[in-house]
Amino acid sequence: MKGFKIIVLAKQVPDTRNVGKDAMKADGTVNRAALSAIFNPEDLNALELALRIKDNNEGTTVTVLTMGPGRAAEIIREAMYRGADNGYLLTDRKFAGSDTLATSYALSLAVKKLEPFDLVIAGRQAIDGDTAQVGPQVAEKLGLPQVTYAEEIMSVSRGKITVKRRLERGVETVEAPMPLVVTVHSSAPECRPRHAKHTIKFKHARTLGELQDTSEDYLQLRKDRPYLLIEEWGVGDVGADVAQLGLSGSPTKVRKIENVVFTGRESKVLTADDNSLEGLMKELIDNHTLG
Repeated sequence: MKGFKIIVLAKQVPDTRNVGKDAMKADGTVNRAALSAIFNPEDLNALELALRIKDNNEGTTVTVLTMGPGRAAEIIREAMYRGADNGYLLTDRKFAGSDTLATSYALSLAVKKLEPFDLVIAGRQAIDGDTAQVGPQVAEKLGLPQVTYAEEIMSVSRGKITVKRRLERGVETVEAPMPLVVTVHSSAPECRPRHAKHTIKFKHARTLGELQDTSEDYLQLRKDRPYLLIEEWGVGDVGADVAQLGLSGSPTKVRKIENVVFTGRESKVLTADDNSLEGLMKELIDNHTLG
């Protein structure tokens, strides 16, 4: 078979730029209904790397897998508008409240159900947690090698991949066998915008849950065009142990979410003359800001 089968792990996250007093529930979980939702930024970087492989290798397919409430189907559609082929939504009330351990458990079961595959790509971390744990935990649960902090996928051949990693002090080029898991750094290329052709093709893509709220005419449209179905999987579909999901399967507990806003308390207006600049320099030296 030509091409590669790539699975992109993506997450719909609350926009952490707008965290308010209602952002956290009493049980320590994020109140997602109180925050606007966006496509996790580094998952978009991961999607772009997957799409570049698709561009250069005929027959490659890109499948998006996400876990969340019904509205998380929005990011699957967004990925399809940009070039992904299809998507799967893990959604079930029993997934609610899952930390990184429970989330990686559920995702790893879903990935196994999509076997065989060549590559699993995900963003390094999500902006609602910043833990960078889910990708590596998925790799561990799947028993696969992993490459983290990926900035560029330099080459892909049958059974082998070469990746450039972004480190704290420079870069590193590594070679790894496939299948494997790759997590992508924010320094990777930004994701391409929506493609008009893909947007027209997939604008009616829906999950079964969303279809239940649509008209009979749309149901006929979906029957005529099966590629418009975004698959929904629950706990039973992936064979998950409920005890390892949700709050019961999550040892991590969030105690408090706080919005920190930096504001300027004092400002000075300087003129162009030398005395004004000298006065400022003297003040900064006296208060030990400089020197």
